[in-house]
Amino acid sequence: MKVFKGRVVAPGTVTAPALVSHGGLNTLASFQKALQFGDKTATCGDQNNPDLYNKQMLGTALCLPMTIGSTTGGLVLYCACAMKRQSACMLFSKPIDSLAAAGAILADVWLPDVTMPVVDSLGDEFLNYVKDGMTITVKEGGEVVVE
Repeated sequence: MKVFKGRVVAPGTVTAPALVSHGGLNTLASFQKALQFGDKTATCGDQNNPDLYNKQMLGTALCLPMTIGSTTGGLVLYCACAMKRQSACMLFSKPIDSLAAAGAILADVWLPDVTMPVVDSLGDEFLNYVKDGMTITVKEGGEVVVE
């Protein structure tokens, strides 16, 4: 077990299995199947991300360095939350970009029945330590426990 401390972007507590990407998450390509084609398990459609491609993102602790790609990133995250096809939480080793942060914050504020805690700045050690399937617990104040 190891504990990491980051910055809270969107509050909440959750426990979920880890899904790890060592490359950036292209939100549009990753969530496109879930948002446009009715995939209720949010299977990652980004064939340029071998860590996540064809894996279910719904209900996972999505562990990644950063988001990449289009300016629609925040809207895509917000829509995934509105359609209840979001990850259980998003955990960034680096600081979150403003577009992804906007989507997560707006979902937290505007969707009272949806929770997707987001913590950033967890550090490179976090991403090197966590592996797919490990149990992640996000606690108040940006504490992330990896078991």
